[in-house]
Amino acid sequence: MQKRAFLKSLGLLSASFPLVSWDRAHASFDPKTLLPKAIKKGDTVGLIAPSAAMADRMQFTFAQEALEALGFQVKLGENLKNRYGHLAGTDEERAGDLNEMFSDKDIKAIICIRGGSGAARILPMIDYKSIAKNPKPLLGYSDITALHCAIHAQTGLITFHGPMGSSTWNSFNVKQFEKVFIEKEKVTFENIHAESDDLVVKSNRIQTLKGGTAEGKILGGNLTVLTAISGSPYYPDFKDAILFIEDVGEDPYKVDRMMSTLKLNGTLDQIKGFVFGQCSDCEPGGGYGSLTLDQVLDDYILPLKIPAYSGAMIGHISKQFIIPVGANVQMDADKGTISLLDSVFQ
Repeated sequence: MQKRAFLKSLGLLSASFPLVSWDRAHASFDPKTLLPKAIKKGDTVGLIAPSAAMADRMQFTFAQEALEALGFQVKLGENLKNRYGHLAGTDEERAGDLNEMFSDKDIKAIICIRGGSGAARILPMIDYKSIAKNPKPLLGYSDITALHCAIHAQTGLITFHGPMGSSTWNSFNVKQFEKVFIEKEKVTFENIHAESDDLVVKSNRIQTLKGGTAEGKILGGNLTVLTAISGSPYYPDFKDAILFIEDVGEDPYKVDRMMSTLKLNGTLDQIKGFVFGQCSDCEPGGGYGSLTLDQVLDDYILPLKIPAYSGAMIGHISKQFIIPVGANVQMDADKGTISLLDSVFQ
């Protein structure tokens, strides 16, 4: 992710667009959970780029072919292949594609082709009333966290944190997709371990920070994106929620700073459970005296005395869970599982 560009984009956001006030935002929409309509093979799905532009033209082909192989017809966003600096077109173009896909009755689900940075710039331009009238699945992760948070905060719609159009569609991700979207299972998300002749299993191991189980609405996503929209009308209500977070390419001192934001804005004191996914390339790089990621999590999470674990298959990894953001779940910090308690479709 281009973090510096992302943070700069937030500065541009405040300078260029008036944010919706808190009162107006929360008076306009019912905060109750809104279920998306179910999809089936043969449906048409929309492919959009709400964040950064694709650098390789073949990725458009790969993404379309992957979605077709999953059994869908694909409609490309009108501005999918546009470019404006590092962004996939202007803010108006990217927001326009998202709004068009939600309002188009023939489109049954929306897939983001990639993340990167820039989704937060379009949040004030999204037609949330139209989304509430046309609830459908939205899939993506990383920078797409901004869309998950905003859409849920404004409409209550459940969206899906998981592989994007240009992601690796390996057998694990395909099976996850089919369980969640086609078979509509109440999935239990549990890490798998790669085959090895090592005496000790080392891949995808969880660490229980505090044992126990908790139930609640699961919310979160990419830590950088989540903290960057703190204090805006697009930040979800975390009261009694299960918080899940992940990140990539961040030194532990940066993770510490962002966890401090979640503490200071009251999020950590409201949640009932905590799941940390993968933090890829987050090893200490600051030299002598650097905190480790384990220390950072211990400092912020252990005092909460809530069920918590780390190492879930969520994040910038090739095989990842498809988490329905806003769904009612039970987490088990001893087993390292997240279980859907209710259907996530109409």
